[in-house]
Amino acid sequence: MARARVLVVDDKENFLKLFSRILVDGYDLTTAGDGTRALSLIAAQEFDVVVTDIRMPGADGFEVLRAVKQRSPDTEVVMMTAYASVQSAVEAIKLGAYDYLQKPFDPDAAALVIGRALERKRLREQAASLRREIEGIYGFHSLVGKSARMREVYTLLEQASGLDITVLINGETGTGKELAARAVHYQSARKEKRFVPVNCGALPQELVESELFGHARGAFTGATGAKPGLFEEAQGGTLFLDEIGELPLSVQVKLNRALQEKEIRRVGENTPIKADVRVIAATHRDLKAEVQAGRFREDLFYRLNIFPVRMPALRERREDIPLLAAHFVDKHAKAYKREVEGFEPEALRALTGYPWPGNVRELENAVERGVVVAGGKLVGHKDLPADVRETQQGSLPAEMLTAMAYREALEVVRERFSREYFSALLEETGGNVTRAAERAGMERESLHRLMKRHGVRSEDFK
Repeated sequence: MARARVLVVDDKENFLKLFSRILVDGYDLTTAGDGTRALSLIAAQEFDVVVTDIRMPGADGFEVLRAVKQRSPDTEVVMMTAYASVQSAVEAIKLGAYDYLQKPFDPDAAALVIGRALERKRLREQAASLRREIEGIYGFHSLVGKSARMREVYTLLEQASGLDITVLINGETGTGKELAARAVHYQSARKEKRFVPVNCGALPQELVESELFGHARGAFTGATGAKPGLFEEAQGGTLFLDEIGELPLSVQVKLNRALQEKEIRRVGENTPIKADVRVIAATHRDLKAEVQAGRFREDLFYRLNIFPVRMPALRERREDIPLLAAHFVDKHAKAYKREVEGFEPEALRALTGYPWPGNVRELENAVERGVVVAGGKLVGHKDLPADVRETQQGSLPAEMLTAMAYREALEVVRERFSREYFSALLEETGGNVTRAAERAGMERESLHRLMKRHGVRSEDFK
């Protein structure tokens, strides 16, 4: 661990000598005999802890405190004061000082206070580092993809992060709705506060209201004590309501009121509690259809649907599959300490040819399996799950096609035909795009564009 940098400021030489005896092991000590000298040192370098007397000729301890906090807000400041000016030390704490030492003080007590101040600074640095890491993990780049559809999503999410409004994310299971919600939170002004996720479909129906809004002691059988709800846990931050379409109608009424009034009431209480919470909701259901069917309240739908974002299914952005697959190979190769670097051409063709009903989540699971069982540096066709292998080799299963709408199924079949056709052309021409274009009766540039759209690479056939 790096040595702690401590500056001690006092116009009494005996106190400077005292600290030179107290702060020996693990400390780099700098001393200043007056506030003016201290201000010069603070302007030139950063310290972990500054210990300063309050009353000094020239610049006093308050000026030193202000200079430290302006130069390096995370540096902790400990004030020293005589009994007669303890009130001044208390004022200094209100201005940002960590603690104070009342002269005369015990050397061990001084060492303890400085040690605690240093520990506090290091904990704050660790928290800041962790926060930056989390922001990096859940940045918009965590949603891998360069397709036109994903670029539209990035634009919407970036706009949403700068607006403190309710967001409704719609998309099939496995499309990354929670990842998108986290990205919005960690790029927003609320990122310092909590992101509280809850799956509404996983909550027991009889406890949904209590989980969301909390309850008072004795509100129902088993309520032996008061309990804050998820709204209170997310105070100042973001509450992510996943699968919001599963909420009972009775709870939808109270949620709508909470969003409208920006306050909640615990079950069994009449006292309102202010709810400074940004709500992001998500669902795989068509909420408009749910409203028409009477299963979802129309007023709540319009209150949630202020800023809608639709996450595209993976089959709608097939050009992202090679990029996503490469990302997951890297992720799981590191996790399992495997020297796997990519895919054999046949395996990659299988991945891009499969319709992925489970979307990105299913793709990641397939790649993870491939990384685990691969016998070399490349994931082979045999390393992929049976469903993926069989779909590439034979026709698409009827139940897979009939699970889609007609237009979606038609798009899947067309895309598969295009990939197989271009792959067969390049196989015959040894990866020569010019000859393949001639055989196809199209311009070379047009073939290049279609190959890119369907994830076919000429270098895989050379």
